[in-house]
Amino acid sequence: MASKAKNTTETVPADDTVIAKAVTEGRAMIAAGKSKIDTALAIYETLEGMAQDEIVKAFVDGATLTEKGALTYWYNCRRRLTKERRRASK
Repeated sequence: MASKAKNTTETVPADDTVIAKAVTEGRAMIAAGKSKIDTALAIYETLEGMAQDEIVKAFVDGATLTEKGALTYWYNCRRRLTKERRRASK
């Protein structure tokens, strides 16, 4: 059986000020009545390239998600943006 090769791209080093700003903006979006997916997408776009753990923590703090929910949103945001970028490049 062939196994899938794991993507070994470099991650951007975690920057606490950028993370704090993304979390603050996420909380403001939730307070303004935005949906959790819109909030998560905004946080993901700000933190894109950072380690998965850092983004998931920001989702929990900024988008009021549970740990499991945050991991699911991380996967969905990553997939959605990749798909949108693929369409835009055609």
